[in-house]
Amino acid sequence: MVSVVAARYAKALADVVEFGVAKSSQGTPEQIVGQLKMVQSIVDSSADLRGVMASPAVPPSKKRAVMARLMGPLGVSQQVRNFMFVVIDHRRAHELKSIIEAFEALTDERLGFVRADVTSAQELSAQQRAALEAQLSRLSGKRARPQFTIDPALIGGVVAKVGSTVYDGSVRGQLDKLRSKLGS
Repeated sequence: MVSVVAARYAKALADVVEFGVAKSSQGTPEQIVGQLKMVQSIVDSSADLRGVMASPAVPPSKKRAVMARLMGPLGVSQQVRNFMFVVIDHRRAHELKSIIEAFEALTDERLGFVRADVTSAQELSAQQRAALEAQLSRLSGKRARPQFTIDPALIGGVVAKVGSTVYDGSVRGQLDKLRSKLGS
């Protein structure tokens, strides 16, 4: 669940990315998301760095200096760099994961995509993924952006969630339906 604070920061970043003066040189929303996730993964990979970022005893200027040294070799855009500094200055570094999630959802919405969570019993081939994406796009009326996960407990088939609608084509789902019909 995305917090109100994370949504506010995500909206501000989306506005900057969408209406930025040097939009083409700073990167697309997808590139910005990738850069933010790269920064987040670096923070997540080090317990010491997480501690520094979370500590109120470390002044924001020191945190900015540490992040600047880490982001330099990554080649992150000026927008991402400045955004990270704003997040640090306002003591919201602990919200970064939620901000990224909210930013992704907001840019998808602005670009006309609908997010779909697809869970399958086993890994889907590229052809199956493409066919499923096309079907979800047709059903939703928007371009689908599926995120795939695997859950062997489904036994077989696929469960897709688009917004609040769930399409259950799994064997487990069919067995549950049959069980409820027989039990009533």
